[in-house]
Amino acid sequence: MSQALPKREENYSGWYNELVKKASLAENSPIRGCMIIKPYGYAIWEKMQSLLDKKFKDTGHTNAYFPLFIPKSYLRREAEHVAGFAKECAVVTHYRLKNTEDRQDLVVDPAAKLEEELIIRPTSEAVIWNTYKNWIQSYRDLPLLINQWANVVRWEMRTRLFLRTAEFLWQEGHTAHATKEEAQKEAMQMLAIYADFVENDMGIPVLKGIKTENEKFAGAEVTYCVEALMQDGKALQAGTSHFLGQNFAKAFDVTFANKAGKLAYVWGTSWGVTTRLIGALIMTHSDDDGLVLPPRLAPIQVVIIPIYKSKAELHAIAEKVARIKTDLEAQGISVKFDDRDTHKPGWKFAAYELQGIPIRLAIGPKDLQNNTVELARRDTKEKEVVPMEGVGKAIKVLLDAIQKNIYQRALHFREANTTNVDTYEAFKEVIERRGGFVMAHWDGTTETEEKIKTETKATIRCIPLAAKEENGTCIYTGKPSKKRVVFAKAY
Repeated sequence: MSQALPKREENYSGWYNELVKKASLAENSPIRGCMIIKPYGYAIWEKMQSLLDKKFKDTGHTNAYFPLFIPKSYLRREAEHVAGFAKECAVVTHYRLKNTEDRQDLVVDPAAKLEEELIIRPTSEAVIWNTYKNWIQSYRDLPLLINQWANVVRWEMRTRLFLRTAEFLWQEGHTAHATKEEAQKEAMQMLAIYADFVENDMGIPVLKGIKTENEKFAGAEVTYCVEALMQDGKALQAGTSHFLGQNFAKAFDVTFANKAGKLAYVWGTSWGVTTRLIGALIMTHSDDDGLVLPPRLAPIQVVIIPIYKSKAELHAIAEKVARIKTDLEAQGISVKFDDRDTHKPGWKFAAYELQGIPIRLAIGPKDLQNNTVELARRDTKEKEVVPMEGVGKAIKVLLDAIQKNIYQRALHFREANTTNVDTYEAFKEVIERRGGFVMAHWDGTTETEEKIKTETKATIRCIPLAAKEENGTCIYTGKPSKKRVVFAKAY
């Protein structure tokens, strides 16, 4: 194996970057700020897609696909929306290249200038709501529940693999409803779906809340979010669901004839998660030896490594492995039997530990004699020798135990790194020294929020939906406050 990873406590950023590369998840591309997602990293994304796609379809949503290019005039129609995304937009101005006369350099053909510049989508509200105008005529066409799996481009100056790249993959849902209540219910339903996925499939505890006016999605009336805490004490937004009100319907003149026969504007939502979830997965669970993957998202849940000296021993082991593999696959468990003779067992152990395979089985000649296998779990690194008979059942139980354990471990970390503070001095001390979620009173103004951000680099991650009302005073201004909000430094 290659050189060990940096230690998290000594160089968290270096540890993360090296882990992404050495675990074969992704690498930097020749295009600045973009990434190449490697097969193993993409396999994790496919697992995420599969689980989320089922949740979407189970709640009545269907998939569609909309253009990558958006006319600039569309983006202009919703003022808050364009203001929020203008600085991140990549713009197409020409449609053709040509060779220069004296050499083969390719240059933009000035005669091929587009009549209207095109924006490479940073998000698709503009083009989708322009389409919905043609799709929606009456209340019979509602609700319209559409999702798309796509890529988007947001031009970033400082990038990091999975966490912030100029181009990334995501899903974006866009729905239209006859009433405000239906749209609000949809936004909350999708928030609940994201929270369920992140907690139960990714094994990451989240706080559900509302973004402040300053932090909400450009063009939304309300933005709901799920916030997670990483091992370095920074927060990561793991998903957002937006109640758009009638903002985009009015901007694109999307009306419908209601049951009374009168024209009315529809009510909208949008919601999405991105490949930054892979970054969240890495930073929440992994250790100094590599990835730790929750079994529900691991592309390979069990790897079996034979230990042998002769071809006869390998053949005998392979016969036993075939039966174990068939049993596991029948239970829906993904298995890899690594019988390559190009690498030694010790190298394989380290490689699969780096890639976070939840369970490793090792079988050698002595195991054949004793009818046993050595079973190792990635999350705790515990090893035990178990009977070969019934090993399939034991693995099924163990996978569930690993899934629960990594969630509980992350939950314990979050609880240990959530601090209530009542003064600005205490707030600054906690933010600087240990980070984590800091629960503090805030006077509700954007001015105070911005001052705290400028002075400490901490932002209000959300106003928790579960927050209890309590009389207090803003840590910065001393003005009255009714509940605590969640502050943190964030990715």
